[in-house]
Amino acid sequence: MHTFSDNRVMPYSAEQMYNLVADIESYPKFLPWTAATRIRGRHEEGDAVIEIADIMVSFKVFREKFGTKVTMRATERTIVSEYIDGPFKFLISKWAFRDVEEGCEVDYNIDFEFKNRILQKTAGVFFTEAQRQIMGAFEKRAKVLYG
Repeated sequence: MHTFSDNRVMPYSAEQMYNLVADIESYPKFLPWTAATRIRGRHEEGDAVIEIADIMVSFKVFREKFGTKVTMRATERTIVSEYIDGPFKFLISKWAFRDVEEGCEVDYNIDFEFKNRILQKTAGVFFTEAQRQIMGAFEKRAKVLYG
């Protein structure tokens, strides 16, 4: 299993950062290794918006699509993605956004494991750096959009 957590304060509002991460269809424009996204479905459950999305990840010779259920709660400013199908045994990521004096505190956590042992070992080599680059990509995108 691979686990990564990051906590950053960014000079934007919690609402802005929540909206940026919730915009799954824009990921291919700025997110490393994200070749394509497609929203399969969208509905509401109470205070949550649920999207079922396909994400195509491409890294060197590795190219895989996986499905994820994304639960977005705007009032709580949380986003949770849970693995549905694809090359993983499991994958869950959690985002939380909180307004602070300096802007927005962003908490990000991800846990995953590939089904394929070779992919699992390979992922371990670059996983932490890749996650840092992903957080950096969201930060750069926020600067472009809200700068």
